[in-house]
Amino acid sequence: MSETSFSSTSLSIRAAELDAADELGKLRERFRLPEGVVYLDGNSLGALPAGVPGRVADVVSREWGELLIRSWDESGWWTAPERIGDRIAPLVGAAPGRVVVGDSTSVNLFKALVGAARLAAGRGDAGRTELLVDATTFPTDGYIAQSAARMTGLTLVPVEPADLPAALGPRTAVVLMNHVDYRSGRLHDLPGLTAAVQAAGGLAVWDLCHSAGALPVGLDEHRVDLAVGCTYKYLNGGPGSPAYLYIAERHQDAFDSPLPGWNSHAEPFAMAPGYVPAEGAVRGRVGTPDILSMLALEAALEVWEGVSIEAVRAKSLALTDFFLECVAAYLPAGRVEPVTPAGHAERGSQVALRCPDAKRLMTELIARGVIGDFRHPDVLRFGFTPLYVGFADVERAARVLGHVSG
Repeated sequence: MSETSFSSTSLSIRAAELDAADELGKLRERFRLPEGVVYLDGNSLGALPAGVPGRVADVVSREWGELLIRSWDESGWWTAPERIGDRIAPLVGAAPGRVVVGDSTSVNLFKALVGAARLAAGRGDAGRTELLVDATTFPTDGYIAQSAARMTGLTLVPVEPADLPAALGPRTAVVLMNHVDYRSGRLHDLPGLTAAVQAAGGLAVWDLCHSAGALPVGLDEHRVDLAVGCTYKYLNGGPGSPAYLYIAERHQDAFDSPLPGWNSHAEPFAMAPGYVPAEGAVRGRVGTPDILSMLALEAALEVWEGVSIEAVRAKSLALTDFFLECVAAYLPAGRVEPVTPAGHAERGSQVALRCPDAKRLMTELIARGVIGDFRHPDVLRFGFTPLYVGFADVERAARVLGHVSG
């Protein structure tokens, strides 16, 4: 038996043992996954929870088809943004009443950044003129930050995450950071950076798109000011499912949304010409919610019943550790370069590998039933969703990568 064959057999046995001991392994039954596919792209689009098709069918055929407009009250459509926000809240470490669901991540980020700038201005320190933004951020976050800065008269200052503490100072008004870098999977220090921003007199806004549902966030515990995130990645809400906005309780009374829609009015059905904001996080709402997507998300969140986010994090780290071990065993040294940090404190729930022919390799992997994704120009990106990814999946993905890399 060759050394490669021995490694393959040994790692396969290890994977089986790890799956047998996995306390979250049975959660895979809560999802619909194609037979024979290893799905490692849940950091772009989560898999379909098994309860969603039936729920959506009921919303369409009964709630919309039979109850019609009565469903706004009788089926709870009107209160869905707050109700679903309260279901997401424990996954990001927030108390009820601090998360509201609706609109896209980009729209919520615009609300958060302009709202944060107005909160900063309300403190009366005219010298705070800078909006610092993660220079490596997802492009849309940068575009929104540029627009928010123009609207509020702030100066946009792109900063590399490692340089952020040194860039903070008396001119800092607002700081936007990503909890996990979408390319590399690097986990940034939310507690430490939030404390540093606030010690400098600024407000901290976090994008949680690549962390919520994969690891503990602790928004309340770490006194984050505002946060946003999508629900179609690790929260498995479906393509284009509505995003969410977190407003710390201490800021809710003063939060001044740049998009004051009728849904966030204190008396929305009074149809008054003047705007009076509702109390609490509800003032983060804008217009009529997208009920079909909203209620599909609510059904998707049922997969989290009885699941500890700490257990999810532990499995996430075990999966990514095992994947890196398998990659090292199945690929020649130097064939790929891990971009994701090796240390647990700096790793999200994905592994990014750099290689010159990354696009070709990902095409080959997908053709063989291992679905990850490619990031220009040379990054293979693999997302590990602990609710439905197992250790045998990890071993197979690395083994197939070894085959197509030859």
